[in-house]
Amino acid sequence: ESYFSPTGIVYYAILVIDYTEIPALFSVSLIYLNELRKGFGWKPIVFLVFLNSQWLHIFWITDEFVVTAFEGGSAGTSLPAWLAWVAILIDYLELPVIYDTLRRLAISVRAQRVGQFLREDLAD
Repeated sequence: ESYFSPTGIVYYAILVIDYTEIPALFSVSLIYLNELRKGFGWKPIVFLVFLNSQWLHIFWITDEFVVTAFEGGSAGTSLPAWLAWVAILIDYLELPVIYDTLRRLAISVRAQRVGQFLREDLAD
């Protein structure tokens, strides 16, 4: 039984956001790859690892598996139940990347250089 069953506009908003996850993974990965192209740094490497670990969660350790594991079922798989905790950890690994990306955007907006940021900083 679900404790959260959105309907109406909330349901469709979640649906649209969920379908933007894969394009977001590609586009934000390009930001950090571009940063690496400009010069080596550990931060972009770590953020790329955090961000791209999402692929494991999207295609291998699905939300359905996580829910079934916590309900005590086997989900018709031989995957161990502790893997559900790995999936949850993977979801939290994207938070530092989200924070950094939003911080960069806020700095650009404050400096009134969003167009320049998109045109030059990301393209360099």
